[in-house]
Amino acid sequence: MPYFDAASAAPLHPVARQALLASLDEGWADPARLYREGRRARLLLDAARETAAELVGCRPDELVFTSSGTRAVHSGIAGALAGRRRAGRHLIVSAVEHSSVLHAAEVHEADGGPVTRVAVDRTGAVAPEAYAAALRPDTALACLQSANHEVGTEQPVAEVAEACRAAGVPLLVDAAQSLGWGRVGGDWSLLAASAHKWGGPSGVGLLVVRKGVRFAPQGPADERESGRAAGFENIPAIVAAAASLRAVRAEAAEEAARLRELTERIRARVPELVPDVEVVGDPVRRLPGVVTFSCLYVDGEALLHELDRAGFSVSSGSSCTSSTLTPSHVLKAMGVLSEGNVRVSLPPGTPAEDVERFLAALPDAVAGVREKLGAPAPAAVVHEGALVVDAVGKLCPVPVIELAKVIGDVPVGGTVRVLADDEAARLDIPAWCAMRGQEYVGEEPADRGCAFVVRRLS
Repeated sequence: MPYFDAASAAPLHPVARQALLASLDEGWADPARLYREGRRARLLLDAARETAAELVGCRPDELVFTSSGTRAVHSGIAGALAGRRRAGRHLIVSAVEHSSVLHAAEVHEADGGPVTRVAVDRTGAVAPEAYAAALRPDTALACLQSANHEVGTEQPVAEVAEACRAAGVPLLVDAAQSLGWGRVGGDWSLLAASAHKWGGPSGVGLLVVRKGVRFAPQGPADERESGRAAGFENIPAIVAAAASLRAVRAEAAEEAARLRELTERIRARVPELVPDVEVVGDPVRRLPGVVTFSCLYVDGEALLHELDRAGFSVSSGSSCTSSTLTPSHVLKAMGVLSEGNVRVSLPPGTPAEDVERFLAALPDAVAGVREKLGAPAPAAVVHEGALVVDAVGKLCPVPVIELAKVIGDVPVGGTVRVLADDEAARLDIPAWCAMRGQEYVGEEPADRGCAFVVRRLS
């Protein structure tokens, strides 16, 4: 069964498996002890640290291993904010950061710390000048991902790092999605990453704090990992993580070129095969194996189930999933269609034949979901000269489906008011208008839900 969700977790690399099994017999002892078994464990840990540091582009004593990428992010943000408390408490993040960064920002904000969330453009990228404009005398830390986890857009880290350096503000980079493909450029100050993103075992993250960065580890003191990551080191997993990072880097250039060709094929052919689709993310500055698209009139969760039954494992940032019932914060910040969202993230080694089989199966999967969701008849009435669609109590994508069914019933220049109380409608109705050449007039208060006003242009 083709696995197309490497952005969530890449399959364990064969080198990681070999290193993990080999080090289970050698790396079980306490590396802090002076007897033979402890010294052997320490040699393995030190070698893994040196390997990882070389590949990251930092000094070995700047890098510590954590229990996950999320823990690395949380520890990095908390330690940097505490270390620069005298400078201020202002924190800058982008609107499309991973939830681990945004959750840390929410905790900081709840504690009274000011937070600025920098907006992105329709491709999901921040503007370096926007980060520069957000910097203040009391800014303690700025955070920016190297590449987006949902749409694959690469961020201008080097330019943002330059602006932060000029202002004397450290920049923390979440490099989880990109580190397997290469070093993060620019003069960043802190970096976090997670081994399961590049084919290492889960439960291993890394945190880099450059020399000279003011950093105060938070929580109870612990002698492990320079006091920055508490707890006994999982040495076999750490060794496997470092070994797999070296292995994927050795293959990165050739594999990146191959995967880019496959994702370009998906980006070009999906709109040809499936009507009413929006491919999102930057078309050029993006990760090699990630392509994301959204389908009008499709429930995201239902589509994932259809593709799963067809033999394909993909993921979604869709607003229309019963687990969240809210739009993806990334797609919402980009202002693109969120309904029926599919993220295809190809792991290294993906055969071209699997991509072709996916493209062959996708049209029927989308058509099947649309057929099931197309049954509800639009509840439309004429009120004060405008057509009103009552979609209150109906979840995305039904409000958009009902809008699409009645837009042709009003004359050109006429309006349709869609009454809806699903949060996703606030994003998906304007996106539908942009895709279909209609005018989104805006949102009005209503007795029930909100009224989203659309003017027919064609």
